[in-house]
This record gives sequence, C-alpha cells and structure tokens, in this order.
Amino acid sequence: MGRLEQKVTLVTGAARGIGAAIAEAFVWEGARVYLSDIDDEGGAQSALAAGKRAKYQRLDVRSEQDWSRVTEYLLAIHGRIDVVVNNAGITGFEEGLIQHDPEHATLESWHAVHATNLDGVFLGCKYAIAAMRKHGQGSIINISSRSGLVGIPAAAAYASSKAAVRNHTKTVALYCAEQGLNIRCNFIHPAAILTPMWEPMLGTGAEREAKMKLFVKDTPMQRFGQPEEVAAVAVLLASDEAAYMTGAELNLDGGLLAGSAATP
Repeated sequence: MGRLEQKVTLVTGAARGIGAAIAEAFVWEGARVYLSDIDDEGGAQSALAAGKRAKYQRLDVRSEQDWSRVTEYLLAIHGRIDVVVNNAGITGFEEGLIQHDPEHATLESWHAVHATNLDGVFLGCKYAIAAMRKHGQGSIINISSRSGLVGIPAAAAYASSKAAVRNHTKTVALYCAEQGLNIRCNFIHPAAILTPMWEPMLGTGAEREAKMKLFVKDTPMQRFGQPEEVAAVAVLLASDEAAYMTGAELNLDGGLLAGSAATP
C-alpha cells in the first residue's frame, strides 16, 4: 500500500510544474487525485500523464464560486476530502516584462498577483476546512516561496503575497487546533525550482547553461531544485507520517537561507 492509499486529494495549479509533479507523486502513493487549473488543455494532459486515479477539474482559485462547485463535487462523489494542496500562483511577469518593483508596480498588477497567490490560498483553506470538518481531520499544504521569507526588489507583489501565505498558514493551523480539529496546515518554501516558469529567462544552448549557473551561483548546492523534490516533501505532509506536524514551514532551497557555504 502507498503512503496516501485512497486519500482524496485536490491540487491547484496542477497543469504543469510543481503542481503536476505533486499530483503524479500522490497518484504513485495511492491517492485519488483531482488536478485543477485554468489551463484546461494542460490540466487534462497532466491528469492523463499522472495515471488512472487522476482526474482534471477546472478551478480558478480566485473564484469563490469555483471553490464551492469543486469541493461540493468531490464531496458528492467521495464523501470527504483528505488533502488540499494550494499550489496555484503567479509571479506577475507571465504577460511580459511588467515592472514589479515597489516604485513602479501598478496597483492593478499588485492586485492581480495577490488575487491568485493570496486570495486563492485563503479560499482554498476556507473550503478545505469546511470540507474536512465532517470527519475532523485532513491535511492542507500551502506552497509558499523563499521569496516569502526575504525581500525581492524586482518582485514586490510576489514577495508580499508569499509572506502573507506564510502567516495565514500558521493562523489556519492554530484555528483548526483551537476548534479541536485534526486538520493540519503546513507549508513549503521552494526557492529556484526548474519549472516552465524559468524557460523564458534561461533561453537555449550555451546561453542557457550560463544563465542557469548565474541564477544559482549564491546557492550552496549550486543547482536548481526539481519539481519532484518539492513533490516528495508534499507527500510527507499529506501522509499520516506527519500527524504531529502543523503550522510548520519547510525550506527547499539548496541551503540558500542557511548562509554562505564555506570555501575550502
């Protein structure tokens, strides 16, 4: 039996990257996985790649109506939801090189990033708690970022939203414990994970190799992380092995926040 055998799970932002890797790892561990996204084609392809226990459901994390619809659908079929992974997020740079520093970011772009990254997590936690309350147990996993722990001059909205996710996760964990619910809420802080998000910045060929080295030059492990490495941590948090872990934050950054690696 897998570590997540028969657990009913929902993963947002699962059309590609970290979300798709988490969904695949959950299926491998025996879970029934619902991948969600607003990229219907990508989400359906990722569900197909993940295996027969994976299905795709469209979910715009910014929409409370969508959250209500999807959670009601899962409850109608399975009677419970065991794990919710709030992974959907944007940097704000997806539509082109819009300035996101504190001086030049527009209020519109600020709101757009927070709507997905923070409002989406708020709604995900809200509906997860309501769905899990009947059985009094479950696991909520929020994907934050190393950017939520330090300032990012060129990505003010992204850093702000991820910092807020960090604090809200702790609030949710405390609230559930206060309510006498065995609903755990934890979060992961990935740093430079090699997902499609990086492709426009890395380029191809020799240029790609040079840029990859540049982006990780201050990381003690001197490499990008892989989506599968984030997924492995998510499996732990979703499993019963982490039964005493709530409000916890796990850094996945190749040692970046530990300090400087000593030079021999």
